[in-house]
Amino acid sequence: MSKMLLACMGVTALGFTLDHIVSDRKLFGGTTPKTMSKEWQDETERMKNAWPRTAGPPVVLNPITRQNFIIKSSDS
Repeated sequence: MSKMLLACMGVTALGFTLDHIVSDRKLFGGTTPKTMSKEWQDETERMKNAWPRTAGPPVVLNPITRQNFIIKSSDS
């Protein structure tokens, strides 16, 4: 059992290491797209926060997906 656990941990560590080398260190070349810049992310965040709100039932804004959920009252 411990050999299997040790093997799983080793394979996971190897996978994360290879992913980091290939993706983040650009092993095979390439560049990071300009949409990954801090300025682009800040501008996107500003645009999302400036999205016009329309009248309707009360909603809760999910901060992760920015998806609106309608709040239903407990008496209905």
